[in-house]
Amino acid sequence: MTTPEDPRDPREARAERAEATEYGPLGPGRTPEKDPLAGLRGVMAGTLIMQAISVLLGLTVLARVDGGAHATPGAMGFVTALGVAMVAMAFLQKRPWALRGNLALQVLALLTFFAHWSLGLVGVLFALVWAYILHLRKNLLERMRRGLLTTQHT
Repeated sequence: MTTPEDPRDPREARAERAEATEYGPLGPGRTPEKDPLAGLRGVMAGTLIMQAISVLLGLTVLARVDGGAHATPGAMGFVTALGVAMVAMAFLQKRPWALRGNLALQVLALLTFFAHWSLGLVGVLFALVWAYILHLRKNLLERMRRGLLTTQHT
């Protein structure tokens, strides 16, 4: 089933969507002087550090559980590299590709199920944290677009 193409100019369609935007009582406001996403980037960096600590502590789980049966060189190397990558990514949050990198690390964190189920469980818990961070980011961007931030009107 195909849909007919919109014969309108894409700029006109964007203008109609912009007109349909429901702004706050004070209007769209202006660009905030302070970057509202800076605080969220700090939360993402802190979350990555906490996750890196949890992942790197998982090395002791691999070494101790079942007499070290899970401490294969591949598993230990993967978990170590993942923890170090998370620490490095925590310092790169201002980069435009940082969010994609963070989410890629979360996919890799879920793959730690292959090393040990407890590490995979940590990956699932932090994946839920990252889902909430993405929800907060979406909400903040929507509020900025509608002009609902206090800093847009001072």
